Parts: sequence; structure tokens; C-alpha cells
Amino acid sequence: MKLYTGDLSPYSAKVRMQIYAMGIRDDFEFDLPIALFFSGRFRQLSPIGRIPALEVQEGIIPESEVIAEYLDDLYPDRAMVGKTPFERANVRVLSRIADTYLMNNIFMSLGQLDPNSRSQAIVDLLMGQVKRGMGALEQHIGEDAYAAGASLTRADCTIVPALFLCESSVPRLGVSNPIEGHPKVTAYWARIKQNPHAAKIIEEMLRGLKARMDGSEKKMVEEALTNAKQT
Repeated sequence: MKLYTGDLSPYSAKVRMQIYAMGIRDDFEFDLPIALFFSGRFRQLSPIGRIPALEVQEGIIPESEVIAEYLDDLYPDRAMVGKTPFERANVRVLSRIADTYLMNNIFMSLGQLDPNSRSQAIVDLLMGQVKRGMGALEQHIGEDAYAAGASLTRADCTIVPALFLCESSVPRLGVSNPIEGHPKVTAYWARIKQNPHAAKIIEEMLRGLKARMDGSEKKMVEEALTNAKQT
């Protein structure tokens, strides 16, 4: 199977963390066809045109949450969904909060990073939703070792890249880190960073952020697009 993924993509990161935690990394090839993706032609492969996308024998599976569910179905003995109906519901609630209220709104706000062209109204609207989501996460997140109890679940796989964005991207919008002022989330974030799978994802996202900030990602994309035109 081939996972189309990128270091800094939070949606890709949640799937990669699940793959690492399930111990199934050897079953996957990770790839990002740069020229295809950044030219907009990735839609030829996956109509949604976004990563992650999972290529399996039967076809392409887009959308991170659908891929996550597919992995649990494919490896039921390693599924990361909780043990009881209530635990499974809680895992889905936590994952949905992190995905819908945190990651999605932060992702949409990234077009406002430049203060010279920033629309404060858009920032206020989107960060209001992030604040709402963080408040909900504070209420629902567990105080055991992991987000939904004593075991690592898909909830952790979604929350880790979401909190990474809260810490690394939101302050660049002129807004305080939304984790601050939420003691349960703050304590969780300190704990989960010690988990090797979470630490690996954070390292990969930091690598992607560095490439974005120092211009090496832009240079790599330009070279790939030039080479694609010449072939």
C-alpha cells in the first residue's frame, strides 16, 4: 500500500502516527509526487486533490478519518478505537474535536499568516472556533496516560498534530497559543510528547515546518516542477 503524505500536513501526520503505533509501517510506502501535487494534477490520482490519500489494490482512499477507519478494519487485532462502546464513542468525540474544531480552522487560517494582507475578521472568526474546540477538548480529554484512557488510541493520533499546530502556527497569527489556560490539555501535551510515536510525528512536523520556513521546500517544489516540464 502507498500513503501519499507530507511531513507538515496534520491530516497526514495523524495517519502516520496511527501506522507507527499499530506497528504496520513495513506494509506501507510513503510518497509525495511533488510535481503532481503542487501543479494541481494530483486530482488525476485522487479527485479531492489533498493529502493524505491511500492507494490500495482496489483503488484510492482519500480523507484522513476514512483512512484511519480503514486501517482499523484492515488490522482489527491492532485497532485503536477503545474496548467498550463508551470508550469507542469517546475516542471518536476527541478525534472529531481535534480534527473539526482545531485542525480544520487552523488550516483555513494559514492564508492569514502575512500581517500585511491579513483579514483580522477572518482570523477572529476561525480562532473563535479554535477557542471553542479547545474548551471542549479540555472537558473531554482524560487525565490518565492518554487522551481516552490508559491506552494510545486514534484520539491521540489526531490530537498530537492538532496541538502541534496550536503551538507552532497560531502564535504566528498574532494570537496566543490556545493550549494556554487549559490545565488538562497542557498536562496531556507534556505527557504525550514522551510517547515515542508522538515524538516521531512531532519531529517530522518540525522538519516540515523548518523546510517551509527556510525556503528549502519552495526550492524543492520549483526544481520538481522544472524537471517535470523538461520530461
